[in-house]
Amino acid sequence: MTAKEGPNLSSPDVEGPVMSILGHLNELRVHVMRAGIAVLITTAASFVFAERLLAFLLQPYAQSRPDGATLQTLRPTEGIETYFRVALLAGIIMAMPIILLELWRFIQPGLSKRERRYIYIFIPAGLLLFGLGIAFAWFVLAPAAIYFLANFMTDVFATEWTGDEYIGFITRLLLWIGLGFQMPIIIYFVARLGVVTSQTLREQWRIAVVGIAILAAIITPSIDPVTMLLTMAPLLALYVISIGLAAIGQRQFERAAQEPIVV
Repeated sequence: MTAKEGPNLSSPDVEGPVMSILGHLNELRVHVMRAGIAVLITTAASFVFAERLLAFLLQPYAQSRPDGATLQTLRPTEGIETYFRVALLAGIIMAMPIILLELWRFIQPGLSKRERRYIYIFIPAGLLLFGLGIAFAWFVLAPAAIYFLANFMTDVFATEWTGDEYIGFITRLLLWIGLGFQMPIIIYFVARLGVVTSQTLREQWRIAVVGIAILAAIITPSIDPVTMLLTMAPLLALYVISIGLAAIGQRQFERAAQEPIVV
């Protein structure tokens, strides 16, 4: 590049004009709005099968009781609120590819041309981890938690749960565990951008354990230690995996920083 030539701002590998904080917030608002519209559309579409999904989500409760199970409603609108909650869960799951795509579009302007190719890893890996999280919550956490809670001191307590309580518990468990399983891919890309290092994650493991315990308590708001430990176990394992992925991302960031910039 000669002295008279300016930087080629059209090149993805050259940093362009810096966007203000308000500009970033406006971009975030646009992407959140697009993701929200996608969730609204998929939620409306899920009304077609929400009743069958509601019956499906009732299975762990029904299997934990020899006489089956039905859900009570204590408020006039509780039944329809529960129905909408199931539809919303289905809508979020169906819209997850769009949500991840909008997240990628938000961070993409800050990436180089080479880094933008990671979209072929980011979205498939995010969807895979989200699906694995939901599967783990449904096949491992939910049966164990529901069986323990439904059969706790049955000679003293009559287990008759309401729709809002039970469906709220199940949907919260599935959704948050699914999102929690995104931890490795998110930490990898954060380390790839040079924001965090594997050494920092290793040194702050005590804070991570406390944070995971708080998250597990939020996901399963009960004093049941079995459910909380079952929730913490995969999240702690994912944190360990994230440290390894952060080391890989950190090495890639350091190699990219040493390469000469081509203009």
